[in-house]
Amino acid sequence: MVFRSWFLRSRAIALVAVAPLFAGAWWLNEPYQMAGFATQTQWDDSSAIVAEPVMERRFVSSDLDDFVHSSSITALPGGDLLSVWFAGTREGAADVQIRAARFDAAKGEWSDEEVLATRELTRAAVGKPIRKLGNPVIARAPDERLWLFYVSVSLGGWAGSAINVMVSEDQGISWSAPRQLITSPFINISTLVRSAPVFHQDGSIGLPVYHEFLGKFPEYLYLDADGKVVDKFRMADGTHSLQPTVVPLDDHRAIALLRYAGKDKGHVLATVTADAGQTWSEEHAVDPWNPNSSLAAVRSHRDTLLVVQNNLADGRFRLTLDEASFSLSNWSLINTIDESTDAEGDPIPLETYGPLLREKFLEASGPKRQLLLDEYMQLMEGRVCRRGLCNFDYEYPYLIRSDDGRFHMVYSWNNSFIKHVTFNRAWLEAQR
Repeated sequence: MVFRSWFLRSRAIALVAVAPLFAGAWWLNEPYQMAGFATQTQWDDSSAIVAEPVMERRFVSSDLDDFVHSSSITALPGGDLLSVWFAGTREGAADVQIRAARFDAAKGEWSDEEVLATRELTRAAVGKPIRKLGNPVIARAPDERLWLFYVSVSLGGWAGSAINVMVSEDQGISWSAPRQLITSPFINISTLVRSAPVFHQDGSIGLPVYHEFLGKFPEYLYLDADGKVVDKFRMADGTHSLQPTVVPLDDHRAIALLRYAGKDKGHVLATVTADAGQTWSEEHAVDPWNPNSSLAAVRSHRDTLLVVQNNLADGRFRLTLDEASFSLSNWSLINTIDESTDAEGDPIPLETYGPLLREKFLEASGPKRQLLLDEYMQLMEGRVCRRGLCNFDYEYPYLIRSDDGRFHMVYSWNNSFIKHVTFNRAWLEAQR
């Protein structure tokens, strides 16, 4: 079974019901031809793997006062990186900001944090009340522009979300004012973003999005090269799938892996397209468990998928890097990226947890972040510990492959830091 676009299914009803109110809305565009995916061509995967294995870990964020979450990352020309995330007193708080840091490849270090967007900035730019912000996604387009998408809520909870976009013409030094994408002809609510966009051959953008209002389901939002919404396509007809991560295989075929958001224990869900995102197969469960947790995937040099995920029936105490065939019938563990010292993820007494956390912090901090250790250790209670019991928590991964063929992932580390892990092809081969 395949699903037609939202445009085709609802246009007749919408025109009858709201034509006087929404004349000229985005779904009345002229007919268009959807371009194929812009698959990566700069990677020379046929060349011999001669480099030494590289696997490095660093903290991206540096502020200790705030909860940090939902990070993403993009590669810049010359080897530098730019990562974004949201930070505030808690998820959904009014003081949440969209923050960023830049990785200097020559120095091998992440910069101090900077603020890219706030509730007040967004409200002034879009001209409507803004209650909270979340889920920033950053990506570099083939024309070298940087795109930043992030979620805002004007009314209610996350089900009342809209997506905002900012663009940089100078590799993130400066940014345009935010503007809101019009993804619905009604009150423009309940569209959220979490995963990396996909670029098409003509510069248009495929943005994987999802809904949490009157059901939970993913969509493929199709934007032109200037970021104007052209159409959107339903990716699954269920009520329990979120946060699609889309991996193109060639000009027209792509795989989407979906977060399971049902009531019972469930597995990763998948759907595929053969026409560049216009129609998608019926979603189906694949082998890995998914504890209602975000996951990320990219194509590897071995013509397989690399998937970073919480492959657990429950909890987010282990983050693994797995490999899957394009058919999704064969899965194997490459390496465990981070995990609790308790095999079942059970809480650990504070007196035991403290030294373990200190060791894990030093393993990934980098020279500048090591100076934060003593102060961070004083903040464990309330951040990762409750009433003398503590947890390890690793979630919301985001994975890319940069121009030099290296792989970069960022994720939330114990509700305290954004962590960056990078590895090369040689390291992947060494895991076999």
